[in-house]
Amino acid sequence: MKRNVLITGTSTGVGFESAILFAKNNFKVYATMRNLDKAKKLKEQIENDNLDIHLLPLDVTKTETIKAAVDTIIKNDGKIDVLYNNAGAGFAKTTEQASEAEIKWVTDVNYLGVVYCTQAVLPHMRKQKSGQIISITSVGGLVGQPFNELYCGAKFAVEGFMEGLATYVSDPFNINITCLEPGGISTEFMTSAIDKTTTEGQFATGEYAPIFEQYMAGNQQRAKESTTQVYQTGLEVAQVALDVAQNENPPLRIRTSQWAEDFTNLKTKVDPDGTKLISQVRASFL
Repeated sequence: MKRNVLITGTSTGVGFESAILFAKNNFKVYATMRNLDKAKKLKEQIENDNLDIHLLPLDVTKTETIKAAVDTIIKNDGKIDVLYNNAGAGFAKTTEQASEAEIKWVTDVNYLGVVYCTQAVLPHMRKQKSGQIISITSVGGLVGQPFNELYCGAKFAVEGFMEGLATYVSDPFNINITCLEPGGISTEFMTSAIDKTTTEGQFATGEYAPIFEQYMAGNQQRAKESTTQVYQTGLEVAQVALDVAQNENPPLRIRTSQWAEDFTNLKTKVDPDGTKLISQVRASFL
């Protein structure tokens, strides 16, 4: 019997590539996105390759859509084997100049959406005494970066949430937790993040302006070059996610490229995959 997987944010990028890759590797895929009008490309791929992919609407900021998607999967299959929290959005702006609405948005999309989706599947995984939760965080979930503090804060929150969850659901309920930590990804995620920052006005003015301009110039240059040293393709990140999903003893955290490994080394070198820390926390509290 195939394992099934619920993937969020599958209209483009890593989510799109993951849906196809998982389906080609004997998973039944529930590919979700906020707006199914954006599913044309994925529908064509499903038809061309006869893939076992089922499209569902799901907006990670709206709990009613999450519940509806989970209920549909349980009704169809009676189980959820893998939750793959992929949906997210980039954001670069100074804290001083970010509006309250923007702060709420970047937190909702990148952090609370992960919490809500995880909350929705946990009762089913706990009941079936098995499950796997894979969440795309970022090197920005380990290392704070200029003008990305709000984004990094949300990704740090995902790391802390998943780390805490792993300390008590893994052993008794056989629910495995993994954070995937990419560096740059040469997908529409990166393009849209840069476009959003550069086209919606000068986000950093006054004393921040020259620092911000230097930051954006470097981002644009790297995105234009798409250097393999820094930027991965969506498919390369999807392959790491698949490897984790097929691993009987997956790590708590894993970087998806050598660049990401090097960039986060000062934070991860003592305990690269997070297993030592989880053991220490369990020994301290449980």
